[in-house]
Amino acid sequence: MDPVQQRFGYGAQAQSAALFDEGLRQHMLRVYNYMGAGLVITGLIAFIVGSTPALYVPIFSSPLKWVVMLAPLAFVFFFSFKIQTMSASTAQMTFWAFCAVMGLSLASVFLVFTGTSIARTFFIAASMFGATSLYGYVTKRDLAKFGSFLIMGLIGVVIASVVNIFLGSSALQFAISVIGIVVFVGLTAWDTQNIKQQYAENIDQESQQKMAVFGALSLYLNFVNIFQLLLNFTGERE
Repeated sequence: MDPVQQRFGYGAQAQSAALFDEGLRQHMLRVYNYMGAGLVITGLIAFIVGSTPALYVPIFSSPLKWVVMLAPLAFVFFFSFKIQTMSASTAQMTFWAFCAVMGLSLASVFLVFTGTSIARTFFIAASMFGATSLYGYVTKRDLAKFGSFLIMGLIGVVIASVVNIFLGSSALQFAISVIGIVVFVGLTAWDTQNIKQQYAENIDQESQQKMAVFGALSLYLNFVNIFQLLLNFTGERE
């Protein structure tokens, strides 16, 4: 290959790489925007319900509270099984509905903890999430090998949490909180790297939109769980 051909070849490669990087940046920005908007919806609904007796009394003083608490889990399962077949617009609407239901579920936080401690914990959780997500995005280290351990840790935390509903052990709750924070911080880095690696410039816009929504859901769940578990340490009760 002569020098002219090499120059044009390298130039085309550099341009292609620049276009890919810009597309990836826009994709990640879309993911974080969805996640941020979802957190705003959740926070507003949680605050409104948690500060309005006419709303929270009928919910949390009746069996309806179990529906509110378990509904987010049903949404997550629905997302996981239907994301491939639903349209991008349906995925977005389902995500917004999930965030709203999660707001109902988290309204109890405002009944238990002071507003100051909730705000403080939110900023601590945001700092932890931001740092680990940034690490997952920029690191060259393959985090896939940690995925299986994180998933096993997540399963262990879920099982232990269910068991502790009946035991009511403060020591077990402390252990769950510590291990849970470590697990969800790790999942934040791992999920961020997965979202980055799954991006492909040549897939259609519809698929990219669904990928962004599902990525936002993954990061949203990590953040909410970090926040809730941190409240066990930094939250001041009413």
